[in-house]
Amino acid sequence: MTAWNADTEAAASESGSVTVVEGSSFCISSGGGDISSDGGTNGAFFQDTRIISHWVLRVNGSLREPLVAQRPRPFEATFVGRAKWPDGRFDSPLVVRQVRHIGPGLQDDITLENYSAEPVDCDIELLVDADQADLFDVKGGRTSRRAEAVRSVRDGQLVIESAHNGQQRGTAIHARGAVVTTDGLRFRATVPARGKWATSVIVVPLINGQSPDEPFKEGGLPHHREGALRHRHWEQNVPRITVADSNLQAVLNRSESDLGSLRIFDEHHPERAAVAAGAPWFMALFGRDSILASYMCLLVDPKLAAGTLQTLAGLQGSKVDVDSEEEPGRIPHEVRFGVTAGLALGGTAYYGTADATPLFAALVGELSRWGLSRDIIQPLLPHVDRALDWIELYGDRDGDGFVEYLRPNDHGLINQGWKDSWDGINFADGTMAEAPIALCEVQAYVYSAYIGRSLLARWSGDVALEQHWAERAAALKTAFNEKFWLPEKGYFAVALDKDKQPVDACTSNMGHCLWLGIVDEDKAPSVVEHLMSPQMFTGWGIRTLASDMGAYNPVSYHNGSVWPHDSALVATGMMRYGFVDEARLLATGIIEAAEHFDGRLPELFCGFDRGEFPGPVPYPTACSPQAWAAAAPVQLARILLRLDPDFTRGVVHLAPILNEQMGEFSAENVLLDTSRVTIRAKGTDGSIEGLPPGLRLLAEPRPPLDSLLDDFGGVHHGN
Repeated sequence: MTAWNADTEAAASESGSVTVVEGSSFCISSGGGDISSDGGTNGAFFQDTRIISHWVLRVNGSLREPLVAQRPRPFEATFVGRAKWPDGRFDSPLVVRQVRHIGPGLQDDITLENYSAEPVDCDIELLVDADQADLFDVKGGRTSRRAEAVRSVRDGQLVIESAHNGQQRGTAIHARGAVVTTDGLRFRATVPARGKWATSVIVVPLINGQSPDEPFKEGGLPHHREGALRHRHWEQNVPRITVADSNLQAVLNRSESDLGSLRIFDEHHPERAAVAAGAPWFMALFGRDSILASYMCLLVDPKLAAGTLQTLAGLQGSKVDVDSEEEPGRIPHEVRFGVTAGLALGGTAYYGTADATPLFAALVGELSRWGLSRDIIQPLLPHVDRALDWIELYGDRDGDGFVEYLRPNDHGLINQGWKDSWDGINFADGTMAEAPIALCEVQAYVYSAYIGRSLLARWSGDVALEQHWAERAAALKTAFNEKFWLPEKGYFAVALDKDKQPVDACTSNMGHCLWLGIVDEDKAPSVVEHLMSPQMFTGWGIRTLASDMGAYNPVSYHNGSVWPHDSALVATGMMRYGFVDEARLLATGIIEAAEHFDGRLPELFCGFDRGEFPGPVPYPTACSPQAWAAAAPVQLARILLRLDPDFTRGVVHLAPILNEQMGEFSAENVLLDTSRVTIRAKGTDGSIEGLPPGLRLLAEPRPPLDSLLDDFGGVHHGN
């Protein structure tokens, strides 16, 4: 998940840093609450611009002694520290409490509490800077190139502005009772004995001189803000999941909370929630990431998938643009609002990805299985058809039936699948593949898009169209198993290169092919055997690249690391083909890895074997929270339940395979169609209370390969 053609290197946030996030805004600070970038990545960000780059609080001329940092909500943090007493005594009774809120700007509520029996005079100083650096420049360590910001005091507030390539970005800072200078804010306060002194510092971002519609303001209540109310509504309406396994319970609780915090809203359609890719660097809409994350959290909220699809549909390509790689029908890779991003590619959206477009069509089809209303699905159908047109007219560059990618410029992504780092696709000997490249998992996504369109035709009663797309899916499956299979190795090539030669590295990508059912059933056992081999399975998850491959590096981004979402989709594929023990072992490894990350799975971690270290080794610049990592435990819970609604056939499959350690599982308030149901399971027994009318419960898993093809003479695969 790299940002356009940026590499994966970035200065890591300092150890013990605290991140708060709301919508696309976020703030990274030290554990004491101060922000000091010093060429690093800390700061407060609004619309991909760093609106605060330095924020240091001094009391009586000294920094605070940090005591504790807490993050009760995703958008709020509390920092508690001890301030220096005016006479310099160490055991000071003066405590500083700093409550930070992030949103369309920043608000810090600062309170000094005096626990002594005498009043105390305090000098409080807040030193502030705002470099207005673009997020891409911050991540890449390029902020030193920026022009000097202009600092001024206007109307009782400090204003720091910077012009960059025709865009004016600024920050306005104020607080009641402050003496405002061009360096920051100063206060002179007398804190009574056993009493308090408090102020609120307000930060308002400015874009071409304009503030957001609803900025933080003095006297406002941050917990009454729209963002806070949205998160509270999310927590009240998501399913209430309880499970006897305390570790799994903690992981699922954290996942639900993080998914709520990663939602972003279209200002023109505030009722729509889409999911951002992850904090801190990817608090933006990503086609592939947002689609996969919203798919994996269908058990929590299928409306998040609907909002993601609706938002992406509004950005679907309409013209050919070499700079942004926009093409008619193409779904964007990434949407950004920073100045550098817009200059790099001529707009806020970049379209260079081979997989978002078929995944878009596939997810709309999946929503028909989950029973979402016609009011949601019907308006998406023209966008699905435009996506399928893109596959045929632009995605399949040479007419061989497979979707390939080749960037048409020198600044877009070199690799345009989910392993989009510059060195992410290579042969077994480590040689990098050359584009045009047809990835194995992208063909699986296209297969799923064809299946999805056929389901949608069934849903709308168009038998001829249903048969057409079923036949397209069957033909692609046949060609895929012929061209990508490596019989001498017993697994699928990760790709076909520019010469249509199989790229023969052993990778996790083929697990996505299992997930979507494009793999012939007779080949599945060998694929699973390789995925669960010591070269691929670390004990915590599946490596992106086998350890006996030439490019293997356990501390790389895509060549040997473990990505929780990737492993969760591989486990889903194993379960789909009936490899229950392997899927359960893999799911258990991922959940146990989460325990070492305080219940929150990161974007990725290093690919060392489980026996080498006491726990999984963190990857230094991994996003956390990150959407598809947060959604991975939800997807694992779903596959352990073997829960598969299928409104197109009027059934819901539920065939649990919970181990003894998990004990009883229940999920109340799960949305199916317009009904809220309760799912209960223990061991291999399961039930659903409150099923919508017309649905029947089947106590058996979904058939391993989609029986849709059987309706039109496809090969019967059985259960």
